[in-house]
Amino acid sequence: MTFDPATLKFDAQGLIPAIAQDAVSGEVLMMAWMNAESIARTLATGRVTYWSRSRQAFWAKGESSGHVQTLREMRIDCDRDCLLLLVHQEGPACHTNRRSCFYTALRAGEEVEILKPL
Repeated sequence: MTFDPATLKFDAQGLIPAIAQDAVSGEVLMMAWMNAESIARTLATGRVTYWSRSRQAFWAKGESSGHVQTLREMRIDCDRDCLLLLVHQEGPACHTNRRSCFYTALRAGEEVEILKPL
């Protein structure tokens, strides 16, 4: 079956959440937003491109930092309202210079930093 982005369930702003996961280790790296055009750009180039809500612009991951994400596989969830991107990540995925954006854990009611910057 040929992929048709129109079958995805975008929100009122035309966006869909996309979770980036390391294709080898399975580590969850980050969550960002995509729209139909950023999905098309990602599929065409193999380089993950998101939509920046704050800048209202396309954001090819690593364009300024060099921490590029290369798409290995894109998956669609059962409700078609969320994407899972299996990626190869060069360097840290988080803008805080950590491997993952999910570096704070809640343990016994306390926030604990579990990843230090690289």
